[in-house]
Amino acid sequence: MPESLPGAVALLAVLVATLRAATPLIIAGMGELIAEKSGVLNLGQEGMMLVGAAVGFIATAATGSPALGLLAAMAAGAAMALLFGVLTLTLTANQVATGLALTIFGIGLSALIGVRFVGTPIPGLATVLWPGLAHASPLWQQLLLLDPLVWFSLLLAPAAQWFLYRTRAGLIVRAVGESHDVAHALGYSVLRIRYLTTLFGGAMSGLAGAYLSLAYTPMWVENMVAGRGWIALALVVFSTWKPGWLAIGAWLFGFITIAQFEAEAAGLSVSPSLLATLPYLATIVVLVLISRDAVGLRLNAPAALGKPFRPTV
Repeated sequence: MPESLPGAVALLAVLVATLRAATPLIIAGMGELIAEKSGVLNLGQEGMMLVGAAVGFIATAATGSPALGLLAAMAAGAAMALLFGVLTLTLTANQVATGLALTIFGIGLSALIGVRFVGTPIPGLATVLWPGLAHASPLWQQLLLLDPLVWFSLLLAPAAQWFLYRTRAGLIVRAVGESHDVAHALGYSVLRIRYLTTLFGGAMSGLAGAYLSLAYTPMWVENMVAGRGWIALALVVFSTWKPGWLAIGAWLFGFITIAQFEAEAAGLSVSPSLLATLPYLATIVVLVLISRDAVGLRLNAPAALGKPFRPTV
């Protein structure tokens, strides 16, 4: 049994690393999935995640409390989403253009407010929760790296599935996403519902960004989200708006990301730049394959996705 322990630890390390790499994608992607189910298409995930990462890191560095940092990141993401909501839901601006502008704004804002904190060291979330982490056995070290946000991401998919398909509120959200005019005629406040789902999506994006700066790589570096916001958006389409498939897609992306590092550690004679592109190439290939099933996409996509709603008396 002791002889098999190193192999078991290595296998566990790959599993833990995959789950940790997938965590921000699941959190941000699930928030966007709920928003899109109500008919709101917010392409500002990258910007909201960056602002969440910066604000969460700054709040944690200032207060010494990761919990306050996570709350601040969620508030920052929700504030960005509120700006998007005012422009697209109240003023009926184009959702695609506004989402892209939100990403550009978030990239600049996060760089501006985080410039003084580049290189500032803080303990990672797992280290704060388990001060003796460095002295634990290799097996326990890997298990303790599964911080509460990793477990939260594992519960998020079944929770979203239950909410959307087993609750009255989820049914209303889906109804608004399918036909806002019919939902309005039945007496539901389309704008209020869409504002709530948009704010939820923003808060989840902020939380996902904070996970990167507080737990995954506890530091602040400009543009550290590195395209994960776009991957989260792609996963919503990959999953055909189904929470379970979104989680599976995120785990697949996480595994490919970790496989890239394992290949580099094994000394494979492949360009590191080429290996770094593997997760993104895999995402593109999957999306191309999915896009060929136009009928399936039409059947699963919310019918009112991205369409403005102008209430009538």
